[in-house]
Amino acid sequence: MGGLPRSGTYLFGSSKPLPQAALRRKVLNRLRPGVTTHGFRASFKTWADEQTSFPHHVVEQALAHTVGSAVERAYKRGDLFERRRRLMQAWADYCTKRAPAGDVITPMRRIG
Repeated sequence: MGGLPRSGTYLFGSSKPLPQAALRRKVLNRLRPGVTTHGFRASFKTWADEQTSFPHHVVEQALAHTVGSAVERAYKRGDLFERRRRLMQAWADYCTKRAPAGDVITPMRRIG
């Protein structure tokens, strides 16, 4: 019975699992040191608010934000999966489309 060593409940002797946010930061830091997920999330939120007609609560749930009061959340049973799937497909389409010919994009410069 080989297998990987265990120490308690978790693999590799950890006392608790690595939170998903910490795991994402670690992977992203390996790809691009100093980059955070906040820019990605802010870009998505700005695009969704300004360029689409998806309801606010669908966008917020896609970002895993808590939406509504405690009473509203107590009665909410669905996960809006199909609406979120359509939202994420629209985001993927937006991110992968080519910029129209003639658009000029210039780097931003610090003022002052």
